[in-house]
Amino acid sequence: MTSADDIIIRRAQQSDSEALRRLAALDSGRVPAGVVLLAEVDGELRAALGVRGREVVADPFHPTAGLIELLAARATSVRAATLTRGDRMRARLELWAHLWRGASSAHPTA
Repeated sequence: MTSADDIIIRRAQQSDSEALRRLAALDSGRVPAGVVLLAEVDGELRAALGVRGREVVADPFHPTAGLIELLAARATSVRAATLTRGDRMRARLELWAHLWRGASSAHPTA
C-alpha cells in the first residue's frame, strides 16, 4: 500500500459473499462468521475480520498487516456500540469486583 491508495473499511453485505469466499480460499481459511468487516484497497477486497470471533482472512499476495489493524480497531468500536445496557452494567460490576479483590489482598487484616 502507498499513501495514495484508497482504503475503505465497511461491513460486509450479502452481495459480498462470493468475494469473501474467494478471499478465504486464497488464504486457505474460512469466511468469518457473523458480522464481518471488510478492508478494500482501491476497490479490491484485501482482508476481512469477524467482529465477534475476530477471525481474519487476508490476501497473502499483498501486505495486509496495517489493514488488519484498522479492521481490529473498527471491530472494537462496533462491539462496544452493540453492547446492551445490561452488558455494560455487568462489565462495570466485574471491573469493580476485580479492583476490590485486588485492594483487599494488598491490605491484609491483622
